Amino acid sequence: MTKLDRRTVRSGPVDLAVFEGGNLDGPTLVMVHGWPDTSRLWTRVVEHLAEDFHVVAYDTRGQGESTDPGSTAAFALPELAKDFFAVVDAVSPHEPVHVLGHDWGSVQVWEAVCEPDAERRVASFTSISGPNVDHLSRWARESVVHPSPRRLAAVAAQGLSSSYIGFFVSPAAPPLFRRFFDRQRWTAFLRRAEGIDPEPDLLADTLADDMVNGLRYYRANVHRGLGGPRERRTAVPVLLLVPTKDKAIRDASYDETAHWVDRLQRVDVPYGHWLPMAAPEVVAAETAGFIRSLSARPV
Repeated sequence: MTKLDRRTVRSGPVDLAVFEGGNLDGPTLVMVHGWPDTSRLWTRVVEHLAEDFHVVAYDTRGQGESTDPGSTAAFALPELAKDFFAVVDAVSPHEPVHVLGHDWGSVQVWEAVCEPDAERRVASFTSISGPNVDHLSRWARESVVHPSPRRLAAVAAQGLSSSYIGFFVSPAAPPLFRRFFDRQRWTAFLRRAEGIDPEPDLLADTLADDMVNGLRYYRANVHRGLGGPRERRTAVPVLLLVPTKDKAIRDASYDETAHWVDRLQRVDVPYGHWLPMAAPEVVAAETAGFIRSLSARPV
């Protein structure tokens, strides 16, 4: 296992637990996890990348070893983007970083890379199973306003896949998660739903608390994104690594992402939502290949 050193990065009222190691002379690659994971999600991916990259992973606010700001409003996407940039500034103050995000980690990085001049701090972004909420909302609206059988079917399928969010944002979710989900039950869920059996070190000891704390990512952001999409563009080169068996994010929901990204590549792979657990070697190879393809481009 690749050893990562722990440090703390301050972002407003939050102390973020940041883990870094690998090739300190290589390009910096920052990895951002989603719900209900922590930086441990990337453990096997790191093992494939540490020889060539300065690898960095951090626990997002309220998760794992990072502190919790308390309120739901503190989990809004602009606050998460500030955390991301705080980590970037700490681990690579003089050079732009490459980024790999999954689930809500990808969603919050989308928020960051669509900020003005983000390309000065972010060299590339590999996105897995976490779309920009404004792009997703605009795709759904356009599909309804300018319908075709295929587009309507895709929106209906995504709506069905996202139906769990109604429960996640309800007052009933926190007590039910606390009562019925623990490490053993979550492992059983992943085995049944994803066909994977995660190794114990991929799940943090704080998993039960992280599940409940992380519900605020949904409650703080879902209605805002779906209620009125913003124009969100980026000059950061983006690789969409799309698991075609993802039961939460349907692959058609990325069909119009190219309208908002100056340089976009897309690679579809036959896996489910938790791709970093199921096939870390695929994540590592596609991410590294994308980064190298950018360095090989003529200036």
